Amino acid sequence: MRKKIVVLDDYENSYKKLSNWAPIEKMADVEIFNRQLKGEELLNAIKNAHVIVLMRDRTPLKADLIAQLPVLEYVVFTGTRNGTLDADALKQRNILISHTEWGPSKESTTELTWTLILGIQKRLIEQNALLTQNGWRNQNSLLPILHGQTLGLIGLGQIGSKVAKVAIAFGMKVLTWSPNMTAERAAAVGAQSVTLDELLQQSHFVSLHIVASSTTKGLINREKLALMRKDAILINTSRAMLVDTEALASALNHHQIAGAAVDVFDIEPMPSDHPLRKTPNTLITPHLGFVSIPVFENFAHGVVECLEAWLNGQPTIRPLP
Repeated sequence: MRKKIVVLDDYENSYKKLSNWAPIEKMADVEIFNRQLKGEELLNAIKNAHVIVLMRDRTPLKADLIAQLPVLEYVVFTGTRNGTLDADALKQRNILISHTEWGPSKESTTELTWTLILGIQKRLIEQNALLTQNGWRNQNSLLPILHGQTLGLIGLGQIGSKVAKVAIAFGMKVLTWSPNMTAERAAAVGAQSVTLDELLQQSHFVSLHIVASSTTKGLINREKLALMRKDAILINTSRAMLVDTEALASALNHHQIAGAAVDVFDIEPMPSDHPLRKTPNTLITPHLGFVSIPVFENFAHGVVECLEAWLNGQPTIRPLP
């Protein structure tokens, strides 16, 4: 009997574009969905699947849904971590789990962080609109520069450290905070370790690069936003759960902070009525931090490698421990 493979959430139409699926399609029936499925439509799409391929954590695969998948044998997800996958529920049914490698996602997220900082600082969308509407410079074209300003980094892991180096190259002062930050760690990348409140009070830009967890959920809430400078801009290319969205929208609408540049949202794809679609001086992008050709090449090749091995009865590639 031919196996059925269902591939979810390939919004970018990347799998077929970046890897060769011909050997897999000779052995199995493959159905790739390029849009988000929910509810009954999702269940109907995967209920007879022997294999499900997940793009990151775009579609949660929880115990209640897994229980409705009688023939499921194998799950492959892209990247190395999936916070919306119930691995225990799969393992209880002896369903195999594999993942792909990452690729240069940290570099691409660093690039996007600086794209957002520069884009909102230089009002690039607005300046471009002036020209496309046959205009020229106006009062909003008189802009500050980054040199001499302060960047506050919440989190100083691999991405935060890369962002810090660019800031220093621009001549910015860099402050940093995380629960386990030390003065030595901060100094190693040219930053200064401070308390979270000090960082929020002093920084012209606050950029989030900390791991999302139960302890960091809602870290930037109404109280913390009230500590920020009125000319400060919040940047989030990490995880939406770090920020209280309603509090951020309120702070922007009441001009308590100068602006925000956001790449991650509590519901994705972003609903049409999401409050950040209408807040002033808000630059938003559709979760592009990891979306780059080399990263998706790794995803596509990794998925094909896992599927080919499984279909040929070979040892599981990159099994989840």
